[in-house]
Amino acid sequence: MNITQIQDLIKFVSKSGVSEVEIEQKDFKITIKTHEPVRKGQEVAQIAIPTMQMAPAQLPVAAPAPVAAPPAAPVEEPKSNLIEVKSPMIGTFYRSAGPDKAAFVEVGSTIKAGDTLCIIEAMKLFNEIESDVTGKIVKVLINDSTPVEYDQPLFLVEPN
Repeated sequence: MNITQIQDLIKFVSKSGVSEVEIEQKDFKITIKTHEPVRKGQEVAQIAIPTMQMAPAQLPVAAPAPVAAPPAAPVEEPKSNLIEVKSPMIGTFYRSAGPDKAAFVEVGSTIKAGDTLCIIEAMKLFNEIESDVTGKIVKVLINDSTPVEYDQPLFLVEPN
């Protein structure tokens, strides 16, 4: 299983509401657990994946049980010209390469496409998140060392 397949599996688990997925192959075993507690009356879907190796397109997947969406927190409406830079994966958000290092970007920083904005740690892998846009950082939406979800806004950027 390669890193892309693992990231896709993480995305599936975070979106489906499943609390735990375990896959075991000959020399490989992975368990993905979410930290969200199951609420009373909420159903939990279980996914059974055979241990024999198959191409990713052939893996059988049980349909996830319907899950009530958590109540949305009031979110400040961004200005229409601002672009949200979103997390491409679930993990832990870090603004710098280490505790004693300077943050990659600050509010007011000018960035260009390809600049590193932050690091997201997922399964002990540190992934540098690069900018897709050129502009100026208007707001950092996440605190350092905070868990983030897939597709969660991290920064607001005013494009050039």
